[in-house]
Amino acid sequence: MLAIWLENQRLTVRDDVPFPQPADGEALVRVIRAGVCSTDIELTRGYYPYTGVLGHEFVGVVERGPDALLGHRVVGEINAVCGRCAHCAAGRTNHCSNRTVLGIVGRNGAFAEHLVLPAENLHVVPDKVSSDEATFVEPLAAALEIQEQVEVAPENRVLVVGDGRLGQLVAQTLVLTGCELLVVGRNRTKLSLLAGRGIATATAGESLSPGFDVVVECTGNPDGFEVAQNFVRPRGTIVLKSTYAGSVSVDAAAVVVNEITLIGSRCGPFAPALELLAEGAVDVAPMIHGRYELRDGIEAVERAAQPGVLKVLIDTGSE
Repeated sequence: MLAIWLENQRLTVRDDVPFPQPADGEALVRVIRAGVCSTDIELTRGYYPYTGVLGHEFVGVVERGPDALLGHRVVGEINAVCGRCAHCAAGRTNHCSNRTVLGIVGRNGAFAEHLVLPAENLHVVPDKVSSDEATFVEPLAAALEIQEQVEVAPENRVLVVGDGRLGQLVAQTLVLTGCELLVVGRNRTKLSLLAGRGIATATAGESLSPGFDVVVECTGNPDGFEVAQNFVRPRGTIVLKSTYAGSVSVDAAAVVVNEITLIGSRCGPFAPALELLAEGAVDVAPMIHGRYELRDGIEAVERAAQPGVLKVLIDTGSE
């Protein structure tokens, strides 16, 4: 089948990738659309030594699998787990010791005509959610994970550092809590998307008052962590959402002296993400900055890596 292949940090278009064969408990999904994520870009820069088909944000149609899923549009949680290890037994399935991760660890991804995932990972997309919108479910779920890990109340001051792909979704979900929210970024056009939804914004370099209860770092840039440390209050919380190919410098003494809580945050709940999209509580359409056919997937990834670009979609032409 046709797919976008990553090997030794180099992308190629291949039409000889073996057609996936679902194992017991897995479903075969015909990919309709896939989204380019910052993690995809970081993988091409050496974030993790992955070889295989790139991509983990997708919507597709089940062609083989349980009767309840056949013919339905679905999105899929990206961690395929063993169900037997200590982490799985303790309910920490996203940290399964034997997991594969779609398009990231040991499992071919979504920049392809077909993929396979465990049937239990798949969620049916409501009719009122378009395929474009459904492509955002995985990163929207990741944004919602913050509220699974940290209690955010209306009286909290919350700062989101970064106005990019994930920062946009994090801001749109956090504002629903009623908290006092501010998003700081470098791109006025991207910030204007949030300002248009009534979210307070500021450009990097503007004078800001420190003392935020929660700071969410979404820049994908090590400098973002420094900003987070500068503006979180003592005994406040910093949530790290970015993945980096390089290293991050941490002022460990300041973390200890100010008793800062650092939380890494990754994958999140799909059901509430689909619900928000179905209700129209989150608007993702303005974030789409480009569309490419699967055969032009390399150009799609290059476009997504350009400054100022938000979401780029890859269309397999199979809808």
